[in-house]
Amino acid sequence: MTTPTARNRLDEEESPYLRQHADNPVNWQPWDERALEAAREHDVPIFLSIGYSACHWCHVMEEESFADEAVAEVLNEHFVPIKVDREERPDVDSIYMTVCQLVTGGGGWPLSAWLTPEGKPFFVGTYFPKEGQQGRPGFLDLCERISDSWTSDDRGEIENRANQWTDAAKDRLEETPESVGAAEPPSNAVLESAADAALRSADRQHGGFGSGGPKFPQPARLRALARAYDRTGREQYLEVIEETLDAMADGGLYDHVGGGFHRYCVDRDWTVPHFEKMLYDNAEIPRAMLSGYQLTGEERYAEVTRETLEFVDRELTHDEGGFFSTLDAQSAVEQSSTSNQNASRSDDLDEDGEREEGAFYVWTPDEIRDIVDDESDAELFCARFDITESGNFEGRNQPNVVTSIEDLADRFDLDEDEVEERLELAREAVFEAREERPRPNRDEKVLAGWNGLMISTCAEAALVLGDDDDAEMAVDALEFVRDRLWSEDEGRLSRRFKDDDVAIQGYLEDYAFLARGALHCYEATGDVDHLAFALDLARAIEVEFWDADRRTLYFTPESGESLVTRPQELDDQSTPSAAGVAVETLLALDGFAAEDFEHIASSVLETHANRIEANPLQHATLCLAADRLEAGALEITVAAEELPNEWRGRFAETYHPDRLFALRPPTEDGLQAWLAQLALEDAPVIWAGREARDGEPTLYVCRGRTCSPPTHDIEDALEWLGDDAAIDDGGLDGDTDTSPDGSPF
Repeated sequence: MTTPTARNRLDEEESPYLRQHADNPVNWQPWDERALEAAREHDVPIFLSIGYSACHWCHVMEEESFADEAVAEVLNEHFVPIKVDREERPDVDSIYMTVCQLVTGGGGWPLSAWLTPEGKPFFVGTYFPKEGQQGRPGFLDLCERISDSWTSDDRGEIENRANQWTDAAKDRLEETPESVGAAEPPSNAVLESAADAALRSADRQHGGFGSGGPKFPQPARLRALARAYDRTGREQYLEVIEETLDAMADGGLYDHVGGGFHRYCVDRDWTVPHFEKMLYDNAEIPRAMLSGYQLTGEERYAEVTRETLEFVDRELTHDEGGFFSTLDAQSAVEQSSTSNQNASRSDDLDEDGEREEGAFYVWTPDEIRDIVDDESDAELFCARFDITESGNFEGRNQPNVVTSIEDLADRFDLDEDEVEERLELAREAVFEAREERPRPNRDEKVLAGWNGLMISTCAEAALVLGDDDDAEMAVDALEFVRDRLWSEDEGRLSRRFKDDDVAIQGYLEDYAFLARGALHCYEATGDVDHLAFALDLARAIEVEFWDADRRTLYFTPESGESLVTRPQELDDQSTPSAAGVAVETLLALDGFAAEDFEHIASSVLETHANRIEANPLQHATLCLAADRLEAGALEITVAAEELPNEWRGRFAETYHPDRLFALRPPTEDGLQAWLAQLALEDAPVIWAGREARDGEPTLYVCRGRTCSPPTHDIEDALEWLGDDAAIDDGGLDGDTDTSPDGSPF
């Protein structure tokens, strides 16, 4: 038969993951109409392979199968082979990963799926070795058998299965209850249900969640626990937060030499990570650390946050401000260090025998002694960070904190301050030596949504830690993404920027995460332009993703590509639920907008109330949104040219998870200029009647429609907040006068 695809077209793509496969003998196609039409025209199945640039087993499958001429011959002759970067196309990934999980009970990457020419899946799996082993079918044999079945009497059975699996995916991803009737949004009791479920799943011995390995960071669960602790004061919630933050900060998940977090740990006790570093982890974990810092005052959590932001600034930031996506797990091995390496490490090499997982990050005691001039400092470093002769990772060592400063002081007969100073000198020496090693590859895609997550964290760090550099980092990234990916004329956001190439319509996560980031930039800086951008993104969410008939938010835009199903994203995964962040952000922006964003938010929560209440832990971000809807935001309106540092510092000392800083100009004339910029005829309630008094910065603290008296004294406002329980219950402070619109007079 005529080969449906003449050549490998991935050299035309900007995705680093796709370009990694541009030299394969497989005639890979990107997911586009040309490839899909080829399958329909020639009536052959699609072989779909989904992965990402930092995916270890994706590299393994490439080396074993996709670089093999015999495999390529079968794929090219009998299939249309399509390669997808899941980071660029989370919609495609969501559909076929859902099918894989439904059919096999598990999932992961690389995801391998065989589809009809119409895109309906009929066989799915993850990694397949080229030749069968340990009960897993061989990839080459599998392709040959599927091709034979497609052209035989089995074709009807294949198509029937494809229809059944597609219907199952639609039911899971697209459908909503036929009628929500008189349903209401979940009450804020669902937040405590989520926290209780997190408590039951917590590993109280090693920290984190689950009774074994691997251990993944679960920032949404930590946020739910933190807010539930704030609401209830239940100490067990705080204990699990601290145990998990300590485990992540002390174990191998954290890079103790250069800062930043790896993807996950392969073991229960957080010793050995899977070494790739993802932008979203280095956004969401520090946000959890900031909550822990505010709840406990533990300086370590603040320090880990600072170090992580320094890592992101140093290694994942575009020269002009945006954030790159990932660092690979693998890197080249220094020739000088290969002679004494464990022979088992050769299993993971590429064609030139030089690349290994974790090579950039792991150490031997001899290497540390060669690097650190002072012998006792080297011994301190090894004792602190578990650098041993036997090793904790294939004969070498991923640094973990295993000995306390106090114990080191006793063992080495030193003051604790001196131990810390000498450890820092040793760490700096090790870091400088590591900088000379071959570096992991960097995926330099700039994704709108992931940038939104990081922007939020930088802005939050600026508010909590008081560092203006963090605010500048947030604003630079926001402006980078806005300039390159937002079309003001069309009111549309693109997802990906890479080397001046812009591609892919934005998904709900892009709009929602970036809108939240823009709002947080407004809170951190008081610049109304950031608020205006957040409102523009919120309006676009209503136009492109809100379905008024089904009362839900879809993940893909209304004007986007039509796939076999239109997914929603309600669950928290490696990133927070797109629908959950959208609902939280719409609620926060409702107080500034002429549109009724609260109606959209409450409708989504009503539609999915049963699903959220049945499994609150899986929907932690939506539980947080339900809590915010019922409790209302803690509005901190500041009428001043800028937020006084003393006020910012005092609020930062206390955990207020749903606080909303709403700076406004001190005078009504100044406010009118802002309203014109926001295209608002009237001042929103959050600003109305709340001008500066007596020519001084003036503070208003409100929850819902209940407000403190205007004050120039931060301590007065905090004292009013001390009666927060009455506010949360909807009670009124008897000494507070409010006007009919809720603002003090």
